[in-house]
Amino acid sequence: MPRPKKCRKICGLPKRCNFGPLDGDAADESVVMTLDEYETIRLIDYLGYNQENCSTQMGVARTTVQAVYNSARKKLAESLVDGRPLVIQGGNYSICPQGGKRCCKKGGHQDESCSYLRK
Repeated sequence: MPRPKKCRKICGLPKRCNFGPLDGDAADESVVMTLDEYETIRLIDYLGYNQENCSTQMGVARTTVQAVYNSARKKLAESLVDGRPLVIQGGNYSICPQGGKRCCKKGGHQDESCSYLRK
C-alpha cells in the first residue's frame, strides 16, 4: 500500500485557471496543472524562492518540491510548444487562511487542514 500524499500548502488560488492559444482548434486536449504545481512555479519563478525556501513554505520536503516543480515546468512546455490549453485545477493541498502575499512573507503557513479538490 502506498504512503498517503502529504498535503501541500498554498497561499491562494490563481486569478485565472484557464489559458490557451487565441487561435487554433478549441477541441485540443488540455494540459492539466495541479494547484500545488502552480504554487511551485509562483514561488520559485515568480517570487524568486529557492527550492529549500519553497519546501518550507509549502510544508513538504525539498525533493518533493523538486519533483512537483519539474512536473509543472514540463506541463508549461507542453502547453506552449504544442499550443494546447492549460487548465489549473485539483491536487492535494490546503489554502493558507491568511492568503495572498501576506502569508508568504511570514515564513510559512499555519493552517494544517487539507482540502481535496479534484475535478
